[in-house]
Amino acid sequence: MQRSLTRLAIRAPAIRINPVMASRPLMLRQPTKMVAGLRYYSADAKESPKEETEPKEETEPKEEKSGEEGAKSELELLQEKFNKKDKEYAELKNHYLRSVADFRNLQETTKREIQKSRDFALQRFARDLLESIDNFDHALRAVSEDAVANNQEIKNLYDGVKMTQSVFEKTLNKHGIQKIDPLGEKFDPNVHEATFEVPQPDKEPGTVFHVQQPGYSLNDRVLRAAKVGIVKGTD
Repeated sequence: MQRSLTRLAIRAPAIRINPVMASRPLMLRQPTKMVAGLRYYSADAKESPKEETEPKEETEPKEEKSGEEGAKSELELLQEKFNKKDKEYAELKNHYLRSVADFRNLQETTKREIQKSRDFALQRFARDLLESIDNFDHALRAVSEDAVANNQEIKNLYDGVKMTQSVFEKTLNKHGIQKIDPLGEKFDPNVHEATFEVPQPDKEPGTVFHVQQPGYSLNDRVLRAAKVGIVKGTD
């Protein structure tokens, strides 16, 4: 029995063990039938390039302008912009000059209005004083010349009233109130009021020969027209 086993061992071929396979884990040492179903990939295989999903835009070839034409078009564009800015500047300058002129006119108008307000601030007050001024004339006319010459007391009273009237009129003149006494002057309807007419051969027609009530003006504006009698014409 032992001899028969020895003979079988001598006849059986020797099994060679690959050292690479021996170093692999046990799970990789599978029969050839199991490994045959695996798919191997080459390490040298290169990835295929990705297909471009977006289509390329086809660019039409642009016509290249010559240097002279390009410079000319750019110059025309600049000239157009310059003309536009020049027009805007002219309009703004015109508006500015008008604004300055309007402002100056407003200043002059305001100055004149203020001056008028100052000049005629006493207008109502001056009109109320005219009756008092008239009373001075009435008081002086009430005294006859003989009474003034023969009676010293009456003369003193007359002189006092006349002096008061003179001081009063000077005070009014300081404030622009002036007396209108047109005796012997040409009749002016703007400052005179004719109350009657009398023909007089020795005087020119239309001349003031009698002042019934003197007038007054405030800074060349008539407060009250003078009531006068004028010479009537022969017509």
